[in-house]
Amino acid sequence: MSFAVIKTGGKQYKVQAGEIIKIERLEDSKPETKLEFNEVLAYGDDKNLELGEPTISGAKVEADLIKNGKNRTVLIFKKRRRKNSRRKNGHRQQFSLIRINKIFAKDGKIISEAEIKKEASKEIKTQTKEVSNK
Repeated sequence: MSFAVIKTGGKQYKVQAGEIIKIERLEDSKPETKLEFNEVLAYGDDKNLELGEPTISGAKVEADLIKNGKNRTVLIFKKRRRKNSRRKNGHRQQFSLIRINKIFAKDGKIISEAEIKKEASKEIKTQTKEVSNK
């Protein structure tokens, strides 16, 4: 299975084609848009590994933005004992949920590609209840 190590939002992520990951929020991006990550630090598979110094020029990873959102609230509570001094604060970190589609090598060749899933047809089942008048 092929993988790539990309850098985005000051963090590094090991990704594979078809994988859905949560990254730091990408500014000015709307859901259902195509993204391209050019900062590829390494890529490879079971047999070969290509390392960058620090990045591999020409290599890229394509992804789709699924949604932007916020994580759960992290509470910050500060208290000074015996002073009746308390401070409560909360923080919700923003994130982007992305799906990795393709991993390209430095020569532009596709190393790995996600399988395209067909949308399952949704069948709506209606149930009727018989009411007996007694």
